Amino acid sequence: MSYATVNPAETELRIPYEDLLTFVTDVLVSRGMREDRARSAAEALCYGDLTGLSSHGVANLTRLYLPLFDSGRVDPVAEPLVVTDRGAAVLVDARRSLGLWAASELMDVAIRRAATHGVGLVSVRNATHFGCAGYHAGRAAEQRMVGLIASNCGRQRIARPPGGAVAMLGTNPFSIAAPAGPHPPYILDMSTTVVPTGRIRAAARNGESVPPGWLEDAEGQPVTDPAAFDRGEAALLWLGGRPETGAFKGFGLGLLVEVLAALVSGSGMGPEPEALLGDGGPSGSDDDIGFVTIAIAPDALRPAEDVTEQAAMLFGTLLGCPPAQKGGSVSYPGRREAQQAEENQRLGVPIPEPIHRELTELADLHCLRAPHPIGSTE
Repeated sequence: MSYATVNPAETELRIPYEDLLTFVTDVLVSRGMREDRARSAAEALCYGDLTGLSSHGVANLTRLYLPLFDSGRVDPVAEPLVVTDRGAAVLVDARRSLGLWAASELMDVAIRRAATHGVGLVSVRNATHFGCAGYHAGRAAEQRMVGLIASNCGRQRIARPPGGAVAMLGTNPFSIAAPAGPHPPYILDMSTTVVPTGRIRAAARNGESVPPGWLEDAEGQPVTDPAAFDRGEAALLWLGGRPETGAFKGFGLGLLVEVLAALVSGSGMGPEPEALLGDGGPSGSDDDIGFVTIAIAPDALRPAEDVTEQAAMLFGTLLGCPPAQKGGSVSYPGRREAQQAEENQRLGVPIPEPIHRELTELADLHCLRAPHPIGSTE
């Protein structure tokens, strides 16, 4: 099928969330997944659009996930295999199952182990892309636990070490989530590069430029054309930008994720000897991804009511911070996304017209009912 180019001038359509969820579920079932697993994966994917993180939403259905099925890099009927079980810590071979589903399933395993041991850790190898890290970490917060998930990019290398000439690591995202008492959960979801590649490619599709500090050329000069990244003419920078503004912190966090996600599990790694043969641009592929899910149960260490009271104080005090600018406000990671999700549940999930056309094409291809916009007479 053809991929539409998003024009910023084109309007967004509002799709009922349940309709969007059902459609994505049906598409994944058509690729051989069990319906319950397809539904779980669809929830993880639609979370991106629901919370305003559209670079990781349904736009990736045709661009990222279906090609994984079509190329055989995802096994729709794979059963993850427990390799080692030490009670609180488990090693799992995901066996190329769809990461959108497997990451949620294995975060739930960590949550169950934490309910017994106070902490649960699941180390995973041979995995595939799992979408928004915050969706999976947030499952722990829903169970009054602290959740962490971190993933490398398998053997895909996107970013160079500060001062290095060839790419060595992926964007290596991670997320931490925690309950916040009566407030929306705290959910930090971030790449260790200044932005994830999805943001770069979304800007390219939209015909937009990117700010200086996201990309640079071989001479270290800022690049604002996002299409230059996929042309191999620009490198993605680490969180912090340049060495003098903190790039070693982003790079260090990227290495931290590589250790937690890949070295512990034995998955594919970016810094393997073949990386040294790179020409400066991205190399390798995101096969044999490693990730880790961790759940911590504070209630196992001290009274649950004390934890809830302190969480309410922590995040409530932050929200009470006087703003620096008149009319402004102070927030924390996860709160805006929760507010956005509540609004989109009520009004419908915003989907750009070109992406909706892609979904309609996909529906025709699979003889499925396309999700219709609210107010549509079709």
